[in-house]
Amino acid sequence: MLNAEMLRDAEQRRLTWRCRRGMLELDIVLQRFVGEHFNGLTLAEMAQLNELLELPDNVFWDLIQGVNPTVEMADAAIILEKLRASRPTAEQETA
Repeated sequence: MLNAEMLRDAEQRRLTWRCRRGMLELDIVLQRFVGEHFNGLTLAEMAQLNELLELPDNVFWDLIQGVNPTVEMADAAIILEKLRASRPTAEQETA
């Protein structure tokens, strides 16, 4: 394995661990996101995710929900769209 691949794998493991959160809703979205999208992330997207993971849970959740326009995360728009796509649908939430 090349050094770059080893660094990418290490960064993925670190970010996967940081995706474990205290807010149940956020934890569900992040775990689905990791399962569905994580292996295809670019290094830039990983950096965006890392920046989002620095936010408090309630601010991060509001960004995913799109309910807090006061927080600007234009740099993380692509990763936020992928996170929003990982939200459970209404049918999944009631099942």
